[in-house]
Amino acid sequence: MALVAATAAIYAPVRNHAFLNYDDDIYFTDNPHAALGLSLDGLAWAMTSDYAGNWFPVTWLSILADAELHGLSSSGVHVANVVLHILSTLLLFGWFARSTGAIGRSAFVAAVFALHPLHVESVAWATERKDVLSGLFWMLTLWAYARYAARPGLLRYAGVVLCFVLGLMAKPMLVTLPFVLILLDTWPLGRIRAGAGTRAVGRIVLEKVPLLLISLGACALTLWAQSDGIATLTRISIGTRIANAALAYARYVELASWPRDLAVFYPHPGADVSLAASGAAGVALLGMSTAVLLQWSRRPYLAVGWFWFLGTLIPVIGLVQVGSQALADRYTYIPLVGLSLMVAWAGFAILVRGLKAPRLAALLALGCVVALGAGTIRQVRHWKNSETLFEHALAVTRDNHIAHTHLGLAKLERGAVREGIDHYRVAVEIRPDFLEVVNNLAWILATHPDATFVEPAEALRLAERASVLSGNHNPAVLDTLAAAHAAAGNFSEAVRIGRRAMRLARVGGNPALEDSIRVHLDAYQAGSRYRDPEAPKALPDS
Repeated sequence: MALVAATAAIYAPVRNHAFLNYDDDIYFTDNPHAALGLSLDGLAWAMTSDYAGNWFPVTWLSILADAELHGLSSSGVHVANVVLHILSTLLLFGWFARSTGAIGRSAFVAAVFALHPLHVESVAWATERKDVLSGLFWMLTLWAYARYAARPGLLRYAGVVLCFVLGLMAKPMLVTLPFVLILLDTWPLGRIRAGAGTRAVGRIVLEKVPLLLISLGACALTLWAQSDGIATLTRISIGTRIANAALAYARYVELASWPRDLAVFYPHPGADVSLAASGAAGVALLGMSTAVLLQWSRRPYLAVGWFWFLGTLIPVIGLVQVGSQALADRYTYIPLVGLSLMVAWAGFAILVRGLKAPRLAALLALGCVVALGAGTIRQVRHWKNSETLFEHALAVTRDNHIAHTHLGLAKLERGAVREGIDHYRVAVEIRPDFLEVVNNLAWILATHPDATFVEPAEALRLAERASVLSGNHNPAVLDTLAAAHAAAGNFSEAVRIGRRAMRLARVGGNPALEDSIRVHLDAYQAGSRYRDPEAPKALPDS
């Protein structure tokens, strides 16, 4: 009851939060498939679509259910996220309490999961429905596995597989769960005991093979769906990825211990990553791993918690880089459990068993939870709308092109055109090779009805750069280039480029873009400049 009440109270403000202009438009407000609702067509789309560069049909079905129940109101979506988070909290508490018999320590782990500021991104961001939903199926899989471990049987194993598959269909982050189950077999389930023979260990590992094969299938599906967003080795080298991964692990430990300066986006350092800092982080990680392994026989919870943390972060640590972030708060949703169980059981061993100070242990645990809750209250406020979120991100990070871009968009939507354009300009300064931002700024300058104070030459220069970045064959970018020529009074050139853009859109099977370009082309043929009251526009494949 305390866990439910505290979590509900702390996250209560999200019911009044708006959708963000960062992915919430793709998933909710501008999702053309949401109107399908819970229908056969909706089911078919959810099961077969790689919309938004992902394949997670269970998440899409939950969003279709939102559309059916409350028409995708921001309040309804946010409240549903909180409810899912609370259910996962209760399942986590119950699982550890049942498996270990340690109610106090289990409550601490669950409270950290419920109230840690790092988890605000997963709960308060509507787009992260996939996080809280997959987290729920992670907990359900643990419960199904505990039943199977207590009394193995084919039907109970089928329950494990079902929960696991549904979790992967909500978000493929669960691919590491079979390895976590092997860890839990050592502690607290005790299925692999010290001195166990090779045959006994092999049997327990062998029973995970079907789950591992399912994980491999999920990895293949994810790589297929995200193929356009995966960074190539020429853009981010393998050495840079490894160096950033070591730093990210260290940063996650730091933020888990002292959660401050949290942001919705942390820019990737690229080739500027500090090799000295990453080397030190790597040595610290190796040292910690060695220490917990040496303690395995006496304190197995340390190794279980540490390798839970390390292992569950592997899919998102940046070795396969998707996007341009160095790390993300949402990636800690499941991994943080590993660190909190280490603290809970080690704290009990030191303070209660060692120092015989149970009251001190309880006070410290309560103080820690209260402090985390206070931090979460502050963090939730930043997620009220796009302006508050990205203003905070700019206050706590440096050279954040994503924050400047989306804050600029929020300013434009509010009518503060000069401020919005200024933020876009800063974003382009930071990342002059970021096609989407360069193209969008060019489109704003060329077509926004209130951008009359801008010299047409600036729009044309940016549009030409975007065209070069896209290889001169992206119809949306060519559409921007045509608009920039029209803004400069070059209507014959605008017509020529617009016609080419329309042909490419037709060949690419994008009738909506083709129709849009045709409207723009009509204006250029009439010798007038196209004005777009809804500028900016994002690239269709961004």
